[in-house]
Amino acid sequence: MPHDIAAIPVIETERLLLRPLVFADWPAYFAFLASDRARYMGGPHSEETAWSFFCNDVAQWTLFSHGALMFEDRQTGETMGQVALCKGPLFPELELGWFVYDGAEGKGYALEAASALRDWGFATLGVSECVSYVDPDNARSIRLAERLGARLDPEAQAPHPANLVYRHERQAPQKNTT
Repeated sequence: MPHDIAAIPVIETERLLLRPLVFADWPAYFAFLASDRARYMGGPHSEETAWSFFCNDVAQWTLFSHGALMFEDRQTGETMGQVALCKGPLFPELELGWFVYDGAEGKGYALEAASALRDWGFATLGVSECVSYVDPDNARSIRLAERLGARLDPEAQAPHPANLVYRHERQAPQKNTT
């Protein structure tokens, strides 16, 4: 059943606003995917491929009630990257993915954005787990998956045989023992 596009979430964290993609995001999105920075995502990519990715990130909301959100600094409005919960026919499992624009790395933004969208997915979609598909040479994404509390799952199926699969599981609520 199609999802109401007006229901795409806007999620606020301490420093970030996670919001739907808009066409104004396209130039920076394309520049990222056309650059060497996209090498862990099969890039650099052509404009045609990048446009397919962009449209897929938007369409997933309508088709599956999940998709990608851009994240921006709440104070400045600067867009710093993207975080996504995606599945569709291309991924064996619901994937929590991210990318960060040049200059925004190492400041905890991806951790903050990915944690917020993952937790939204657990609460809103009712899923108990998701995965992150990570290129084995992408040390930063491996560290981020581990900082998010994900564990390497060598038995899981990946969309590309070389990908590592990190499994994120919803934590059971802690019982108050006092």
